[in-house]
Amino acid sequence: MLALVNLTPTSLRGLAHPLRVRMLGLLRQHGPATATMLAERLAQSSGATSYHLRQLATYGFVVEETGRGVRRERWWKAADKETLLDTATADFAPDEIEAYFRAIAAQTVDRIDSWLSSMVTIPAEWHEAGTISDWRLRLTPAEANELQAKVFELVSGYRRADSEGPFPAGAADVVFQLQMLTFPAAEVAG
Repeated sequence: MLALVNLTPTSLRGLAHPLRVRMLGLLRQHGPATATMLAERLAQSSGATSYHLRQLATYGFVVEETGRGVRRERWWKAADKETLLDTATADFAPDEIEAYFRAIAAQTVDRIDSWLSSMVTIPAEWHEAGTISDWRLRLTPAEANELQAKVFELVSGYRRADSEGPFPAGAADVVFQLQMLTFPAAEVAG
């Protein structure tokens, strides 16, 4: 079973930074790393990545991997495989939710840009497997929640990239991103 961390208002403040979200994502995707390694991947200074790793550790998102490295070299790994923001069960400040979602949105844009840049080099059989699609729906809050739950259920039934293998021949990492953007204050044409 994969570990999942539910965000609290306190831990949300510790993660709601674009660089921290990216660093945590890299540790989850590629495994343990040092501040220097993360700095190279993210075009940042090792001082910045070191600071943000300590902040992530303060809020329990990363832990030091002991027994690895020499002298002052510290290796860090993600403490959990996933993060869940459940706004229905905790009292989050709207500005903190916005900061967290903006950090996630920045990571989403980076992933899309990376995918678009790789289009000319990925094997042809993967071309139809990727998409950037959107649908405009007119839903009630209950219907939107139902749709979200069904999508989550569908996705959870597929093989996880971080689960134990063996994997079928030809399997590759696939990032499934979901944005469900609601605009309840917008005028809706009848």
